[in-house]
Amino acid sequence: MATQSVSERRVTTPQLGPSGGTRGALATSLSFWLAELLKYAVLLTLAVTFIMPFYWMLSSAIKSDSQVYTVPPIWFPIPQHWNNFWDAWNSQNHWRMMYNTVVLYAIPATIGTVLSSALVAYSFSRLRWIGRDTLFAVVLATLMIPAWVRLVPLFIIFKQIGWLNTFLPLVVPHFFGNAFFIFLLRQFFMSLPSELSDAARIDGANELQTMFRIILPLSVPALAVVSLFTFMDSWNDYLGPLIYVNIEEKWVLALGVQRLRNAVAEIGNRQLAYPYLMAVSSLITLPIFLAFFFAQRTFIEGISVTGLKG
Repeated sequence: MATQSVSERRVTTPQLGPSGGTRGALATSLSFWLAELLKYAVLLTLAVTFIMPFYWMLSSAIKSDSQVYTVPPIWFPIPQHWNNFWDAWNSQNHWRMMYNTVVLYAIPATIGTVLSSALVAYSFSRLRWIGRDTLFAVVLATLMIPAWVRLVPLFIIFKQIGWLNTFLPLVVPHFFGNAFFIFLLRQFFMSLPSELSDAARIDGANELQTMFRIILPLSVPALAVVSLFTFMDSWNDYLGPLIYVNIEEKWVLALGVQRLRNAVAEIGNRQLAYPYLMAVSSLITLPIFLAFFFAQRTFIEGISVTGLKG
């Protein structure tokens, strides 16, 4: 039997011509760049759409009242009235309102929510006791109760115990936990290795020591999310102070902004009403913007971990 020659056994493969290969590479490159261009165009459109209201607020804050109502709108005001920020802030007692908002309301509410929610979440995630999962389901079920349903009963209770015109109705409920934040922290605590708690117990630590010395220091991203959300809710809260606080000396910033809105609606001989409203709104928005800007890495890390693990 004759052996096949090397040339006969050689496997030949079809080769694309130079023109066909070039056209395919160009088509692939063109589709890739078109997809990238479309993606960035959509992102740019969304970014401009998101930023435009903030720019309009800032530009309106440095306008005169006549410039605000000019048609077509003035996007770059000339001259620019930067003194509107100082004049608007001092048009009311905003320093007192800021003290009430931050010191008497937002900070105590944030501390209460973080402590109470962390304690309950630790119990639901790291401890084993009869009925734990059932009670956790009950806690989650409370999220389906609208806040409007509780509004009148709570007002009657707080009125009967003499808490009206104080910050107690706004702060004390935060020390009894928040169902959503309990769920969020529970998910994060469950993602931590159980060996950490076991090692702490072997070393003689009780549950509170284990929680405050081991678990909470490792849960900074989740705690940052809870803190930021609670602080923002308290900072922007309008309905609660409107219902429970009727003394002007205890007003918060949201009520002060509402007074400026009323001044715009009832504009008569008052000057710069709308620019004052925009100036104060810009100053009130600034702390929240800065807090998110400097804590965004921790904030996003906490959201991603609590959303994907547990």
